[in-house]
Amino acid sequence: MSLSRESKAEVIQTHRQHPQDTGSPEVQIALLSEQITHLTEHFKSHKKDHHSRRGLLKMVGVRRRLLDYLKRTDSQRYLEIIKRLGIRK
Repeated sequence: MSLSRESKAEVIQTHRQHPQDTGSPEVQIALLSEQITHLTEHFKSHKKDHHSRRGLLKMVGVRRRLLDYLKRTDSQRYLEIIKRLGIRK
């Protein structure tokens, strides 16, 4: 259940810090958020897909650790990314 090449490139284009940026915390958090929303929609119709649910929980954990790292190192970037993605109300 990965993202298509086009949607992944669009997310990277939107959240990158500089033209060659593909691995900054903002980009990684945005990609994980996109995958999480995609899987959440999948689970609305496939309630018993527990194997994919485990992958979803692992992604949520990775995203949480990246957000914690960003909050610890640069709180301004942290606030900007959570506002832009609409997570952590």
